[in-house]
Amino acid sequence: MSVEFVEKKRWLFLGLPFTFTKYVIKEDMITVDTGVFTKVENDCYMYKVQDVEHTASIWERMAGLGTIVCYTGDTTHPKLEHIRNSKQIKEFILKESEEARLKRRTVNMLDIGSGEIGDIDDLQ
Repeated sequence: MSVEFVEKKRWLFLGLPFTFTKYVIKEDMITVDTGVFTKVENDCYMYKVQDVEHTASIWERMAGLGTIVCYTGDTTHPKLEHIRNSKQIKEFILKESEEARLKRRTVNMLDIGSGEIGDIDDLQ
């Protein structure tokens, strides 16, 4: 069963979708379509998403909206601005990106400054 979210960027004023930006979030890809006269389509594969940030200003919360930024291992960092169901979409992106990395066997291990650990027995 394929799950897909289609959202439009909305104005903060009443949360109305009068913009020309469309976000399509699928199990394997995030697509951002922008523009009226010059259409730009930007894709990001799920396995490249390393971190997801969700923010909601007071105005976004009043309109039932939120903003999601996906940090990737690529030059693209999709920003899904002023969308409905933002928390649900954030959780979907986290789950699907992890599954996509496991499927492709590209699990990233980031150095978080753990220092030099030679052996597991040295941890005490």
